[in-house]
Amino acid sequence: MRVVLDTNVLLSALAFPGSKPDRILLRVRHGEIELFLSDFILAELERILRDKFRFTTRQTDDRVTAIRRMATLVVPKERIALVTATDDDNRILECAVAAHADSLMTSDKEHLLPLRSIGATRIVTPAAFLERG
Repeated sequence: MRVVLDTNVLLSALAFPGSKPDRILLRVRHGEIELFLSDFILAELERILRDKFRFTTRQTDDRVTAIRRMATLVVPKERIALVTATDDDNRILECAVAAHADSLMTSDKEHLLPLRSIGATRIVTPAAFLERG
């Protein structure tokens, strides 16, 4: 199964050991699911860890490198403009499309979850993903 994790899910996985997002990353580590990310998602993760969480450069680099090693990087070719409130959400959607992802996991109840899908990619919460198995 091919998945994309939104930045907020990655942050939750790093911040809350044992959480649903962390359990998803554990499944990635065990090879049960394939994680796909873009440079945009990794850069956003790095920026938030550094600026909002005040991680040191080393702490940030260690976490981003660990996530990068688990993932296959995709380079989106298609520009998407479905979400008008913030262009960042469109970059997440572009990653899911480029990855031909089965699921895009997010906690974004305002912009992404209401879409429910983009193409063949389901947009779900980590809890909904885990419930489906």
